[in-house]
Amino acid sequence: MTLWFLVKLYFSSALVFFALDMIWLGLVAKNFYRVHLGSLMRPRVNWPGAIIFYLIFIAGIVYFAIVPSVEKGSVADAALVGALFGFVTYATYDLTNYATMRDFPLIVAVIDMAWGAFLSCTVTVAGYLLATRVL
Repeated sequence: MTLWFLVKLYFSSALVFFALDMIWLGLVAKNFYRVHLGSLMRPRVNWPGAIIFYLIFIAGIVYFAIVPSVEKGSVADAALVGALFGFVTYATYDLTNYATMRDFPLIVAVIDMAWGAFLSCTVTVAGYLLATRVL
């Protein structure tokens, strides 16, 4: 894979990721987080922190899930590895918060880990399909 191919794969995967995560955060789960984490939430999003997270996380999806799945030639592998990557990374965040923060709700950890698995699975499969059929 060339560097140019990886750059196109990164940015196309980022578009899928942002579209899904904005729907989740802005519409589907907006009130969920406010209800369960209201006292812990900032009044405004810390955009530099959010952007850095997104840049690193998407790079992780591309490097650890999409590229190996493309090399294997398996969309099933893309789905599995993507879901596992999302589950493990979101579990790291959520279960650390659950273990160390007073009043961090278990329901938030469980829902967020499920979302991370679904989101990463979907982005990985989309990235796989883009890499093998479009890019």
